[in-house]
Amino acid sequence: MKKIILLLSLMFTFTASAQYGILSAVQLNEGAEDQYLALEAFFGPVHDLAIEKGIENFQAVWKVTSDSTDENAPHYIIYTGFESKEQLDAYNNSWTSEDWVALAKEAHKGSISASRVERIMNNVSNESKERRNYHLMSVDNTVFAGSIEPGDIMTITPTKALNDDFENYETIFWKPYIEKAILKGQHRYWGLSKVYERTENAYEGMTHFFFNFPVEGSNWWDGVIDQDSFKFQKLQEGLNAASEHSDPITLELVSVHN
Repeated sequence: MKKIILLLSLMFTFTASAQYGILSAVQLNEGAEDQYLALEAFFGPVHDLAIEKGIENFQAVWKVTSDSTDENAPHYIIYTGFESKEQLDAYNNSWTSEDWVALAKEAHKGSISASRVERIMNNVSNESKERRNYHLMSVDNTVFAGSIEPGDIMTITPTKALNDDFENYETIFWKPYIEKAILKGQHRYWGLSKVYERTENAYEGMTHFFFNFPVEGSNWWDGVIDQDSFKFQKLQEGLNAASEHSDPITLELVSVHN
């Protein structure tokens, strides 16, 4: 019974409570990784308090582990989830730097002096060369199978929609294959989100992101897809015409707060 309750709780975290999100691609200054990880450790209790106060619903930090030839490729991905656009907008627009300093002081009260908290907060972003932010809204997703903890692997795939059929192809035709794979224990999660806003320095060539949690050592399509069937070949033709995928980016979970 406890396992069922845990699974239902996690399913809620990745679906109903994360309908909107901010994906931040962080490129670090050379040699600043330890400094950055120390900063994220400092912010852990701050995110816990922000979630308790209803400022955000979910926050996770992921290390990019796949190689890239792009000299501007991110080293880390931060994803912050919200239950509504109103909650995201309040987080993004209404909270001042002074508000965040006050929240950090409250989160670290009794463990870190107020003056030290101020010094840390005043130096936020010194470790990063660039942060590119994408505001996302969920298009569709599967349930999430199992628990999530540091060390877990996820892939994100930046994608450009080429026509209006793209989302229907993915949600009506492709998602059921993934759901079968999850039931067979060959996959853990699939989600599709749409970019509705981005910072000026963010890349323009992507309209959507796919999120996938694989099962180690498993090809999710084994016994799920008949790649030689006429139906699948026609589906693939439609998918290829509807979208243009960038290479998947492999991530390893560093920390999570929910």
